[in-house]
Amino acid sequence: MTNFAADRETLRALADEGNEKALDRLADLADARGDLDELNDLLDEGCERAGQFLTRRAVAAGDLRELQRICDAGYDEAGDELDRLLDEPPGDRG
Repeated sequence: MTNFAADRETLRALADEGNEKALDRLADLADARGDLDELNDLLDEGCERAGQFLTRRAVAAGDLRELQRICDAGYDEAGDELDRLLDEPPGDRG
């Protein structure tokens, strides 16, 4: 696997066969590229790591709606972060 395209194609094929590590690696690569569309697609496929990356970005942005969407897509920790942010006094948000 010397070039990115072949690496991604191989990982995609493995992920399509049910390999969760390959799915996680695709999420790592998408996060490194800042490819939110792919992260969202991976989340829709049930990739927990994509949920982690999207949740981290939504928390950093203070995007409560995005956290709800991520939670609704099946990543429960986004709901925990949403609850935590909603429980903060308004003056504590930075």
